[in-house]
Amino acid sequence: MAEVRQKTIVTQKLSASCPSHTRSDVATRDLESVIDEPSERGGSNLGFTPTEAAMAALIGCTNVISRRIAHGIGVDFEDVTIDLEGDFDRRGVMLAEEIDVPFTEVRLTINVATSATDAQMAKIK
Repeated sequence: MAEVRQKTIVTQKLSASCPSHTRSDVATRDLESVIDEPSERGGSNLGFTPTEAAMAALIGCTNVISRRIAHGIGVDFEDVTIDLEGDFDRRGVMLAEEIDVPFTEVRLTINVATSATDAQMAKIK
């Protein structure tokens, strides 16, 4: 049986309908998601804000990549939780002034249940 080779370059296709100034109903593949602002910022609070969606993507990528690295050296993660705190300078989105880096700091705390040795975990880190 021939091995299936994954493409190294793929085109991601997403589309969105935007029924209000704060809400985007985003679709990709056979999935849909809502990105919205909370009611106190004029939204309907039906989904993550755009910046929360970006931070959620960072968590998702961190989970996938760290598990792939672990698997590559023969380590299994039995349970993983990831907490994120990000300091967000809102002056840019409020159009108060241009901001080069809107997230001044992002802190991830990754908790892993595993039988890996300290040396293996240091290699994964």
